[in-house]
Amino acid sequence: MKVSRSLTAVGSLALILSIVFTYKWMTSNQKIVSVKTSDITKEHTQLKNTTKKENTVPKKTTQKKTNKPKKPVKKYIIKRRAKPVPRQPKFKTKKLKRIPAIPLLDVLKAKNQPRPGQSVFFHETTNFRKDEKIQLIKLTPREACAIESAALHNPRLAVFVLFAGATHRISKGDSLIKALSQYNNIRLRHLNVWKYAAGTPIEKWLKGGKLFKSKYLFPHVSDLLRYITLYKYGGFYLDLDVVVLKNLEKMPPNFTGAESNRSLACGVMKMSSTGLGHKLASQCLRDLQANYDANIWGSNGPGVITRVAKKQCSTDSIYKMITNPKRCKGFKVYDPKAFYAIHWLEWRHFFQPNKINITMKRISKSPVIHVWNKFSRLWKLKTKDNCAYTKLAKLHCPKTFAAAGKFF
Repeated sequence: MKVSRSLTAVGSLALILSIVFTYKWMTSNQKIVSVKTSDITKEHTQLKNTTKKENTVPKKTTQKKTNKPKKPVKKYIIKRRAKPVPRQPKFKTKKLKRIPAIPLLDVLKAKNQPRPGQSVFFHETTNFRKDEKIQLIKLTPREACAIESAALHNPRLAVFVLFAGATHRISKGDSLIKALSQYNNIRLRHLNVWKYAAGTPIEKWLKGGKLFKSKYLFPHVSDLLRYITLYKYGGFYLDLDVVVLKNLEKMPPNFTGAESNRSLACGVMKMSSTGLGHKLASQCLRDLQANYDANIWGSNGPGVITRVAKKQCSTDSIYKMITNPKRCKGFKVYDPKAFYAIHWLEWRHFFQPNKINITMKRISKSPVIHVWNKFSRLWKLKTKDNCAYTKLAKLHCPKTFAAAGKFF
């Protein structure tokens, strides 16, 4: 019994020792494998995009022993060990076409400057941004029609189209721009709002940033610019939703038109570059600054000229301004038939075939008509439609009408 117990103890000790040695041996082998695996993984990522030559197995060569230091041997991945990297499919991508564009001249730097009191001005503000970016001109057929009609009927006046947002025009391919370029008296120009306002009574106010809190930013930028333009240059200001029907050169040096018996409008105006006109333009800028309202659409446009006219004419009555021109001391106020013979509530009459005769009769004595783009811009009008507007466009902006295509 004593011999068997001692043997049992020795056997147990031997078993424990064998287990310990076996565990150490296994853990040491695991460490070696993990290092090699990490090395291969690292090397694989470094060499997966190398040439085919690097992916082949090199032939074994015998090297003679020399005293020279051994060159580092490049490691290669054996294809059997490393999984091949799948090739990514090649997709054909369309290259973006570069549109050939010409930068617009800055109205303040261009050689051909507006002649004081002898120019017609349009403003385009729909691309306006606080931080200027490269933008291409965008004109609708109706906007192009307004510009062409002014140039057609006033060949001795320069027609300036000032873009507050667009900086470039397409050098070829735009049919509307091609149509307008056939007139020698049309000038397409860029303006920087801050530089344009420099030296005017509203320069400091503009830098304060109130304008950019507007619910109607583009219309209110347009309101601001029309009064700055009249202050700087004088001359005619026209909205881009008009059609000029007659020559404007013989019209008074200072005028606007009444929209109704309650207010004046600012879509068609003229002010002289000096004297009364310059004084009125200055008063308009100061009134805009003092009464600016970011939440009311018409407060900073029609509202401005209405308030200034009331002071100039010493009356709140639009009717008295129209019927007794002496009250306004050289400032002419036209009745609504001159520019707004079709009231904004009746704007559809320009586009409805059954209203063509009555509409043409009502505007027969108007030098300029206003088609109320705020409401009419979404009306899809075909060039073949027989209505008052297409009839007027064929006659007063023929090149634009021909370039417009199916819709106008």
